[in-house]
Amino acid sequence: MSTASTLRERRHAVQLHALADVRHHIGDQDSTSGRKYLADFTRAFRSYSSVINSHDVRKAVNTADIVLIGDYHALPASQRFAATLVEQRAALADRPVVLAVEAILARDQHVLDEWWRREIIELELRRRIRFDHDWGYDWDAFHEVLANAREYADAVYAIDCMPRDDFRKIAARDRHAAHKICDIRRRHPHAVIMVLCGESHLAPNHLPRLLRSRLKQENILTVLQNVDALYWRATRERRQVQAVRVNDRSICVFNSTPLEKYESYRLCLSRWDSDPGAAPDITPTIYNLITSLAAFLKISCHSAPNFLIDSLPEVYSIESGDVLARQLAREGLGIIEIDAAISRIEDYGCVYIPQVNTFFVREFRMMYAAEEAARVLHHLCRADRNHVTNFHGRTVETALGVLGSMLLHPVPDPADPRLANIPDKEIRASSELLGSMLGDAMYRGYIRGRVSPSFIRQLFLTRISKTADAKKVFDRTSAKLERKHSALSNRHSAH
Repeated sequence: MSTASTLRERRHAVQLHALADVRHHIGDQDSTSGRKYLADFTRAFRSYSSVINSHDVRKAVNTADIVLIGDYHALPASQRFAATLVEQRAALADRPVVLAVEAILARDQHVLDEWWRREIIELELRRRIRFDHDWGYDWDAFHEVLANAREYADAVYAIDCMPRDDFRKIAARDRHAAHKICDIRRRHPHAVIMVLCGESHLAPNHLPRLLRSRLKQENILTVLQNVDALYWRATRERRQVQAVRVNDRSICVFNSTPLEKYESYRLCLSRWDSDPGAAPDITPTIYNLITSLAAFLKISCHSAPNFLIDSLPEVYSIESGDVLARQLAREGLGIIEIDAAISRIEDYGCVYIPQVNTFFVREFRMMYAAEEAARVLHHLCRADRNHVTNFHGRTVETALGVLGSMLLHPVPDPADPRLANIPDKEIRASSELLGSMLGDAMYRGYIRGRVSPSFIRQLFLTRISKTADAKKVFDRTSAKLERKHSALSNRHSAH
């Protein structure tokens, strides 16, 4: 039986390899981490009282008068969760909902109002609130929050003030936000007020203390997201944890991993250091995923005669599927291969094309970037680097991609198209769906100690471009998983 510490070690072993690199990079560029204001937040949320599920989260949100949503600004998943929360709360239709956001300065409320009344378009809103200059994080994810508010809520308010780049003044910004939220309450006495602001503002002695001193009768709930200490503690649990109750005033949901958080921040730092309008340099992030997975599997990237480090793919940032199509057509790929690549990059934001050893990225989404990174490592490690076209070979390719993704990012994407209910007949006919199931089974086997890293390593090194070789690999892997599962089931039934 696996102990809690063993489960924890298996779940985050690969992440730790990757985190070491990104934290070192961030530490060289970000000098704010030691600030007392930030330390207050870190010290406040180190443990939790119980594990809860998504139903418990909705129940807590639905009974609150004011919901303070912690935002890790560099992580688009953080804003998308907030957008979903606004929609879900408004759908209850028992009370009006209003949204307050830190990302827009209160001085620009008139601009926000014009957009709310549909007098200006999204592009003008973004330009006039100086979003890219004054805020600088991902616009699309934040716009999703605003769009959901305009669709489902009664109003949206800007609550921040200058200066944003001076930690000596951050307490004044808290006081300003508290004043604005109290004003919103006067304007909307019966509404649920949802506030999206930086997570550090939500330390108990920061914004929550100010609000509780002024709005004593209000039920104020803090909803945190992906707090590091709580995430790592939750990995000791025997099941995947969706959320935890910190105390009677705070909960924390998990929709991302520390690795995704800090890689997203690294991309922000890269964009801020680039020329205006330039895409962030995503190459270090992709290489970190590949080499971290290799290190976990004890596959050397620096050993003769292959020197995998010399074969790492070109990382190519593109804006659309049309750009990808033109690039692949120039490289001589056929229509079917191009269509498959376009479909993948539109669904998942990235795609690795082994024929040209290039990793194309349109949108960074950790789950799928990690999956493609595993496909890169598999392609480079195989003795035969031929393009795989047979059914079982593609199934194994997909399985190892999904396995690598779950090792690097063990938080599923509920919007993953492959999670839809599909008849068994279609699953058997699809190498991608069957491979996804096999990869998921391998990951669960690894977590439970039934599949070893050495077995996974061997799969990454095995030939699969020939039909007979691929079928042997698939059959051997399936048989191993079925045998282990049967033995475990028999052991449970004996008790």
